[in-house]
Amino acid sequence: MNQTRPGPVQYALLALLAAAFLYPIWWAVSSSLKPAAEIITDPLSPGPVTLDNYRAMFADVPIGTGFANTALVLAVKGAMTMFFCPLAGYAFAKYAFPGKNLLFGIVLLTLMLPTLVLIIPLLLEMSALGWVNTYQALILPGSIDAFSIFWMRQTIAAIPDELIDAGRVDGASEFGVFARVVLPVIRPGLAALAVLTTMNIYNDFVWPVVAVNDTSHQTLQVVLSTLAQNVTGNRIGADFATVWGELLAAGSIAMLPLLVIFVLLQRHFINGILAGSVKG
Repeated sequence: MNQTRPGPVQYALLALLAAAFLYPIWWAVSSSLKPAAEIITDPLSPGPVTLDNYRAMFADVPIGTGFANTALVLAVKGAMTMFFCPLAGYAFAKYAFPGKNLLFGIVLLTLMLPTLVLIIPLLLEMSALGWVNTYQALILPGSIDAFSIFWMRQTIAAIPDELIDAGRVDGASEFGVFARVVLPVIRPGLAALAVLTTMNIYNDFVWPVVAVNDTSHQTLQVVLSTLAQNVTGNRIGADFATVWGELLAAGSIAMLPLLVIFVLLQRHFINGILAGSVKG
Protein backbone atom coordinates (compact mmCIF):
# COMPACT_ATOMS: atom_id res chain seq x y z
CA MET A 1 0.00 0.00 0.00
CA ASN A 2 1.22 3.45 -0.89
CA GLN A 3 1.63 5.72 2.12
CA THR A 4 2.10 9.47 1.83
CA ARG A 5 4.98 10.68 3.94
CA PRO A 6 4.45 13.84 6.01
CA GLY A 7 5.68 16.99 4.34
CA PRO A 8 7.48 20.03 5.79
CA VAL A 9 4.20 21.66 6.79
CA GLN A 10 3.10 18.61 8.79
CA TYR A 11 6.49 18.38 10.49
CA ALA A 12 6.35 22.08 11.34
CA LEU A 13 2.89 21.69 12.88
CA LEU A 14 4.02 18.65 14.87
CA ALA A 15 7.07 20.59 16.10
CA LEU A 16 4.83 23.46 17.25
CA LEU A 17 2.52 21.06 19.06
CA ALA A 18 5.48 19.33 20.71
CA ALA A 19 6.88 22.69 21.82
CA ALA A 20 3.48 23.73 23.21
CA PHE A 21 3.24 20.54 25.28
CA LEU A 22 6.88 20.53 26.42
CA TYR A 23 7.15 24.22 27.31
CA PRO A 24 5.25 23.96 30.66
CA ILE A 25 7.52 21.08 31.71
CA TRP A 26 10.64 23.02 30.71
CA TRP A 27 9.40 26.14 32.52
CA ALA A 28 8.61 24.24 35.73
CA VAL A 29 12.00 22.51 35.83
CA SER A 30 13.99 25.61 34.86
CA SER A 31 12.11 27.78 37.36
CA SER A 32 12.72 25.27 40.13
CA LEU A 33 16.46 25.72 39.52
CA LYS A 34 16.29 29.53 39.84
CA PRO A 35 16.61 31.56 43.03
CA ALA A 36 13.17 31.85 44.61
CA ALA A 37 13.02 35.64 44.27
CA GLU A 38 13.62 35.53 40.50
CA ILE A 39 10.64 33.20 39.98
CA ILE A 40 8.42 36.15 40.92
CA THR A 41 10.43 39.06 39.49
CA ASP A 42 11.42 37.42 36.18
CA PRO A 43 9.27 34.28 35.66
CA LEU A 44 9.92 33.74 31.94
CA SER A 45 13.69 34.02 31.69
CA PRO A 46 16.17 31.35 32.83
CA GLY A 47 18.30 32.43 35.77
CA PRO A 48 21.42 31.24 37.53
CA VAL A 49 21.20 27.54 38.37
CA THR A 50 20.86 26.73 42.07
CA LEU A 51 19.63 23.76 44.08
CA ASP A 52 18.47 25.86 47.02
CA ASN A 53 14.79 25.20 46.29
CA TYR A 54 15.38 21.44 46.31
CA ARG A 55 17.44 21.51 49.51
CA ALA A 56 14.80 23.60 51.27
CA MET A 57 11.96 21.44 49.95
CA PHE A 58 13.53 18.20 51.21
CA ALA A 59 14.08 19.85 54.60
CA ASP A 60 10.52 21.20 54.90
CA VAL A 61 8.40 18.49 53.26
CA PRO A 62 8.29 14.70 53.88
CA ILE A 63 8.32 14.02 50.16
CA GLY A 64 10.36 10.85 50.65
CA THR A 65 7.59 9.35 52.77
CA GLY A 66 5.06 10.30 50.10
CA PHE A 67 7.14 8.63 47.39
CA ALA A 68 7.58 5.48 49.46
CA ASN A 69 3.87 5.19 50.23
CA THR A 70 2.93 5.86 46.61
CA ALA A 71 5.43 3.26 45.40
CA LEU A 72 4.01 0.66 47.78
CA VAL A 73 0.40 1.39 46.79
CA LEU A 74 1.33 1.45 43.10
CA ALA A 75 3.19 -1.87 43.27
CA VAL A 76 0.51 -3.82 45.15
CA LYS A 77 -2.60 -2.19 43.71
CA GLY A 78 -1.16 -2.16 40.19
CA ALA A 79 -0.22 -5.84 40.45
CA MET A 80 -3.76 -6.71 41.54
CA THR A 81 -5.23 -4.75 38.65
CA MET A 82 -2.90 -6.29 36.08
CA PHE A 83 -3.56 -9.82 37.37
CA PHE A 84 -7.30 -9.95 38.08
CA CYS A 85 -8.71 -7.60 35.42
CA PRO A 86 -7.29 -9.53 32.43
CA LEU A 87 -8.68 -12.74 33.94
CA ALA A 88 -12.12 -11.16 34.35
CA GLY A 89 -11.95 -9.74 30.83
CA TYR A 90 -10.99 -13.17 29.48
CA ALA A 91 -13.99 -14.77 31.22
CA PHE A 92 -16.40 -12.18 29.82
CA ALA A 93 -14.90 -12.40 26.33
CA LYS A 94 -14.46 -16.15 25.82
CA TYR A 95 -16.68 -18.03 28.27
CA ALA A 96 -20.43 -18.62 28.17
CA PHE A 97 -22.14 -18.82 31.57
CA PRO A 98 -25.60 -17.96 32.92
CA GLY A 99 -26.09 -14.26 33.57
CA LYS A 100 -22.95 -13.28 31.67
CA ASN A 101 -24.50 -10.34 29.80
CA LEU A 102 -26.37 -9.15 32.89
CA LEU A 103 -23.25 -9.26 35.03
CA PHE A 104 -21.19 -7.45 32.39
CA GLY A 105 -23.92 -4.83 32.11
CA ILE A 106 -23.75 -4.25 35.86
CA VAL A 107 -19.97 -3.83 35.57
CA LEU A 108 -20.48 -1.22 32.84
CA LEU A 109 -23.14 0.57 34.90
CA THR A 110 -20.59 1.17 37.65
CA LEU A 111 -18.62 3.28 35.15
CA MET A 112 -21.44 5.82 35.27
CA LEU A 113 -21.11 6.35 39.02
CA PRO A 114 -18.97 9.40 39.89
CA THR A 115 -16.14 8.79 42.31
CA LEU A 116 -17.58 11.27 44.79
CA VAL A 117 -20.77 9.18 45.10
CA LEU A 118 -18.75 6.19 46.31
CA ILE A 119 -16.54 7.99 48.84
CA ILE A 120 -18.94 7.97 51.81
CA PRO A 121 -19.99 4.28 51.45
CA LEU A 122 -16.34 3.25 51.01
CA LEU A 123 -15.26 5.31 54.02
CA LEU A 124 -18.00 3.76 56.17
CA GLU A 125 -16.90 0.30 54.99
CA MET A 126 -13.26 1.02 55.81
CA SER A 127 -14.29 2.32 59.23
CA ALA A 128 -16.35 -0.82 59.95
CA LEU A 129 -13.36 -2.98 59.02
CA GLY A 130 -10.97 -0.85 61.07
CA TRP A 131 -8.91 0.01 58.01
CA VAL A 132 -8.92 3.81 58.20
CA ASN A 133 -5.34 5.13 58.15
CA THR A 134 -4.01 1.82 56.83
CA TYR A 135 -2.47 0.66 53.58
CA GLN A 136 -5.43 -1.67 53.05
CA ALA A 137 -7.69 1.36 52.65
CA LEU A 138 -5.36 2.82 50.04
CA ILE A 139 -4.86 -0.39 48.08
CA LEU A 140 -8.01 -2.51 48.01
CA PRO A 141 -10.78 -0.06 46.93
CA GLY A 142 -10.61 0.30 43.15
CA SER A 143 -7.89 -2.30 42.65
CA ILE A 144 -10.25 -4.26 40.35
CA ASP A 145 -12.09 -1.56 38.43
CA ALA A 146 -14.76 -1.67 35.77
CA PHE A 147 -12.79 0.21 33.11
CA SER A 148 -9.86 -2.22 33.27
CA ILE A 149 -12.21 -5.21 32.99
CA PHE A 150 -13.99 -3.59 30.02
CA TRP A 151 -10.67 -2.73 28.35
CA MET A 152 -9.38 -6.29 28.69
CA ARG A 153 -12.68 -7.77 27.54
CA GLN A 154 -12.64 -5.69 24.37
CA THR A 155 -9.00 -6.54 23.68
CA ILE A 156 -9.36 -10.29 24.28
CA ALA A 157 -12.62 -10.52 22.30
CA ALA A 158 -10.64 -9.94 19.09
CA ILE A 159 -8.55 -13.10 19.58
CA PRO A 160 -9.83 -15.88 17.27
CA ASP A 161 -11.54 -18.69 19.15
CA GLU A 162 -9.64 -21.18 16.98
CA LEU A 163 -6.35 -20.02 18.53
CA ILE A 164 -7.65 -20.71 22.02
CA ASP A 165 -9.13 -24.06 20.96
CA ALA A 166 -5.77 -25.05 19.52
CA GLY A 167 -4.15 -24.47 22.89
CA ARG A 168 -6.77 -26.67 24.56
CA VAL A 169 -6.26 -29.41 21.98
CA ASP A 170 -2.53 -29.34 22.73
CA GLY A 171 -3.36 -30.22 26.34
CA ALA A 172 -2.93 -26.84 28.01
CA SER A 173 -5.05 -26.12 31.06
CA GLU A 174 -7.43 -23.17 31.04
CA PHE A 175 -4.96 -21.01 32.92
CA GLY A 176 -2.21 -22.33 30.66
CA VAL A 177 -4.18 -21.20 27.60
CA PHE A 178 -4.58 -17.78 29.16
CA ALA A 179 -0.91 -17.48 30.11
CA ARG A 180 0.67 -18.99 26.97
CA VAL A 181 -1.80 -18.06 24.24
CA VAL A 182 -3.84 -15.03 25.29
CA LEU A 183 -1.28 -12.92 27.17
CA PRO A 184 1.36 -12.82 24.38
CA VAL A 185 -1.32 -11.72 21.88
CA ILE A 186 -2.71 -8.91 24.06
CA ARG A 187 0.68 -7.52 25.10
CA PRO A 188 0.04 -4.05 23.56
CA GLY A 189 -3.29 -3.83 25.35
CA LEU A 190 -1.64 -4.85 28.62
CA ALA A 191 1.04 -2.18 28.15
CA ALA A 192 -1.62 0.47 27.58
CA LEU A 193 -3.51 -0.72 30.66
CA ALA A 194 -0.28 -0.63 32.68
CA VAL A 195 0.36 3.00 31.71
CA LEU A 196 -3.22 4.06 32.43
CA THR A 197 -3.26 2.19 35.75
CA THR A 198 0.04 3.73 36.80
CA MET A 199 -1.19 7.23 35.98
CA ASN A 200 -4.50 6.73 37.80
CA ILE A 201 -2.90 5.35 40.97
CA TYR A 202 0.00 7.81 40.96
CA ASN A 203 -2.26 10.85 40.47
CA ASP A 204 -5.07 9.70 42.77
CA PHE A 205 -5.82 12.35 45.37
CA VAL A 206 -9.48 12.32 46.44
CA TRP A 207 -9.59 8.85 47.99
CA PRO A 208 -6.16 8.96 49.73
CA VAL A 209 -6.92 12.33 51.33
CA VAL A 210 -10.22 10.95 52.68
CA ALA A 211 -9.07 7.49 53.78
CA VAL A 212 -5.80 8.55 55.41
CA ASN A 213 -5.07 11.47 57.72
CA ASP A 214 -1.97 9.96 59.28
CA THR A 215 1.16 11.63 57.89
CA SER A 216 3.05 8.32 57.91
CA HIS A 217 0.59 6.87 55.36
CA GLN A 218 0.09 9.89 53.12
CA THR A 219 0.75 9.39 49.41
CA LEU A 220 2.74 11.76 47.26
CA GLN A 221 -0.25 13.71 45.95
CA VAL A 222 -1.52 14.33 49.49
CA VAL A 223 1.93 15.48 50.57
CA LEU A 224 2.09 17.87 47.62
CA SER A 225 -1.33 19.29 48.45
CA THR A 226 -0.14 20.27 51.93
CA LEU A 227 3.28 21.50 50.78
CA ALA A 228 2.52 25.20 51.14
CA GLN A 229 1.30 24.72 54.70
CA ASN A 230 4.36 22.65 55.56
CA VAL A 231 6.72 25.27 54.15
CA THR A 232 5.12 28.18 55.99
CA GLY A 233 4.75 26.12 59.16
CA ASN A 234 8.35 24.91 59.24
CA ARG A 235 9.96 28.20 58.31
CA ILE A 236 9.03 31.39 60.09
CA GLY A 237 8.71 34.29 57.69
CA ALA A 238 8.61 32.17 54.53
CA ASP A 239 7.47 34.45 51.71
CA PHE A 240 5.44 33.81 48.58
CA ALA A 241 8.53 33.30 46.41
CA THR A 242 9.92 30.65 48.78
CA VAL A 243 6.69 28.70 48.67
CA TRP A 244 6.61 28.83 44.87
CA GLY A 245 10.23 27.73 44.59
CA GLU A 246 9.66 24.67 46.74
CA LEU A 247 6.35 23.90 45.01
CA LEU A 248 8.06 23.86 41.62
CA ALA A 249 10.91 21.74 42.97
CA ALA A 250 8.49 19.18 44.40
CA GLY A 251 6.36 19.20 41.26
CA SER A 252 9.40 18.67 39.03
CA ILE A 253 10.47 15.63 41.05
CA ALA A 254 6.93 14.25 41.20
CA MET A 255 6.41 14.28 37.43
CA LEU A 256 9.68 12.50 36.58
CA PRO A 257 8.46 8.91 37.23
CA LEU A 258 5.44 9.30 34.93
CA LEU A 259 7.57 10.85 32.18
CA VAL A 260 10.05 7.98 32.38
CA ILE A 261 7.31 5.34 32.33
CA PHE A 262 5.56 6.94 29.37
CA VAL A 263 8.78 7.32 27.38
CA LEU A 264 9.70 3.68 27.98
CA LEU A 265 6.24 2.31 27.16
CA GLN A 266 4.97 4.88 24.65
CA ARG A 267 5.26 2.57 21.63
CA HIS A 268 3.30 -0.22 23.35
CA PHE A 269 0.84 2.30 24.78
CA ILE A 270 0.06 3.83 21.38
CA ASN A 271 -0.20 0.38 19.76
CA GLY A 272 -2.58 -0.72 22.50
CA ILE A 273 -4.76 2.36 22.15
CA LEU A 274 -4.92 1.98 18.36
CA ALA A 275 -5.64 -1.74 18.63
CA GLY A 276 -8.36 -1.19 21.21
CA SER A 277 -10.02 1.49 19.11
CA VAL A 278 -10.94 -0.95 16.34
CA LYS A 279 -12.13 -3.87 18.47
CA GLY A 280 -15.79 -4.77 18.39
